[in-house]
Amino acid sequence: MSGHYEPKTAFSRFVHEFEETFIAIILGLMTIITFINVVLRYGFNTGLIWGLEATAFLFAWLVLFGMSYAVKVTAHLGVDAVLNAVPPALRRVLGFVAAAICLAYAFLLMKGAWDYWAPFAGFDATTGRWFPTGFANSRDQAWYEVGDIYMVEWLRFIEPIFNQGEAYEKLPRFIPYVMLPIGAALLLFRFVQATLRLIRGEQESLIVSHEAEDAVDEVRHQNAED
Repeated sequence: MSGHYEPKTAFSRFVHEFEETFIAIILGLMTIITFINVVLRYGFNTGLIWGLEATAFLFAWLVLFGMSYAVKVTAHLGVDAVLNAVPPALRRVLGFVAAAICLAYAFLLMKGAWDYWAPFAGFDATTGRWFPTGFANSRDQAWYEVGDIYMVEWLRFIEPIFNQGEAYEKLPRFIPYVMLPIGAALLLFRFVQATLRLIRGEQESLIVSHEAEDAVDEVRHQNAED
């Protein structure tokens, strides 16, 4: 069905606008930092030492946050040659199979994301290869810092909490890495929502339909007529 998403409640409109604003801010920051670095490099033979690392983190945040947003608005691309060749009843069954696989993948991704991020924040990773069976006594890695981004003063309050009162020279890794568990949890949540929409018959698959291609063809025809 359509990749167009229309919020139905005031809260969902707020969340939708927040997500789009957050994505726009990330894109804007990436553009500004890169532009400033280019001007400094070619105009003044200098640059922002932390610019490349900051842009890399922002891009990672964009991907990890954007993947759940794309699930919500049904914007992920996919190959639907098989789906279009089978009857609607079987297409619905295949949609449920795909949803089950996506839910399992998102769950495993969330577990792995937490297990990777947790030691950097001084928390314990989970035990169990596939499913969490408890918490392991993980080695505290909250003192790990990023390579180039300096610690900002207004975040100094976290030093007694995560670093035993020791001062950070660079930004602690758990701050930029926090998008790993957040993005994975959002992805799982959005897949749950998409599965419920499949059950209710509000959409037919988890991938974008051909309506986008139809829209492109329509614009192409209009341009040809002009």
